[in-house]
Amino acid sequence: MKFTFVICALVFSVNATLPAQEPPAGSRVTARTLSTNELISEAGPSFRFDGSTLPDPLTFIVYGDQRFTDPANVTAANPRMRLWLVNQIAAEHPAAIILNGDVPLSGDVVSDYAVFKSETKPWRDGGFKVFPALGNHEFHGDPRTALEHWWAAFPELKNRRWYSAQLGSRLYIIALDSNMSLLPGSDQQRWLEGQVAGLPATVDFVVITMHHPPVADIQKRISVDHNPRENEIALRNYLSQVAAQSHARFLVSAGHIHNYERNVVDDVVYLVAGGGGARPVYVERTPEDRYQSTLFPNFHYVKFSLEKDRLSGVMYRADNPEAEHIQAERKDSFELLVKPR
Repeated sequence: MKFTFVICALVFSVNATLPAQEPPAGSRVTARTLSTNELISEAGPSFRFDGSTLPDPLTFIVYGDQRFTDPANVTAANPRMRLWLVNQIAAEHPAAIILNGDVPLSGDVVSDYAVFKSETKPWRDGGFKVFPALGNHEFHGDPRTALEHWWAAFPELKNRRWYSAQLGSRLYIIALDSNMSLLPGSDQQRWLEGQVAGLPATVDFVVITMHHPPVADIQKRISVDHNPRENEIALRNYLSQVAAQSHARFLVSAGHIHNYERNVVDDVVYLVAGGGGARPVYVERTPEDRYQSTLFPNFHYVKFSLEKDRLSGVMYRADNPEAEHIQAERKDSFELLVKPR
């Protein structure tokens, strides 16, 4: 069954292909070693949406780690909370929904994407634009087959593993694939540098969505394998350099850790927004985390509103996942101010 990706009025730039990166003969193909020969990686925004087609004020949602799969699977994910979040987000009537990766439980299982299509019908009915980033679960199984499944679910992204979208004149979204290298000199990093250098002068805010977090509460006892890796730390270091010189402010929204965290490093806001329905993961919070609540679990989404002089964010958390009637409670809020021009 074909899924129609809810992006419309697309404007494409001239396509430029990347050089191939073939794995050594006889080696196992992974998400990192897949050929990039056919990928589209052009300059400028991959998609543009005229401001006249967007609501005012512009609102959008970020969250990740939904793990859409058979609702009978209550171990890898909480299907009740997953569906509650989908419907709660639809009730917000956002212009866009940004998904931080691990949309399906297993990218090699076509039926997981069928569940995604079925459970997110309220989003299509509402006409909301959906911008997904690739997570590690998207590459379960044969990564070549899994990637084809992702492109089948989101056909407008065919031959893209990273892309950008400009919403109106002030908001710029960049979706990265943290399964691929973000180290200096890599294909993806060079593309990102071009995106940042070429930001339109009217853009006030850049939202980067990705799966693996560049900044998170460093765990020393549990889930240590989910601490930031060298790959994503390289992105953090790059943003620390360019954010100060850019006319725009930057926010990075990641997942992978099934919880909520908020950090600020060199004036860049880093969110872990991984409470989309996957099995919750407890974190020991470090003093640097701006969110210090001890409540657990944190099934949640973050709603943003673009205002005249700021971008306002609010984290809404499910108050009691076991309750008959679940309520969304406002648990964190923050603002990014427009830089003086």
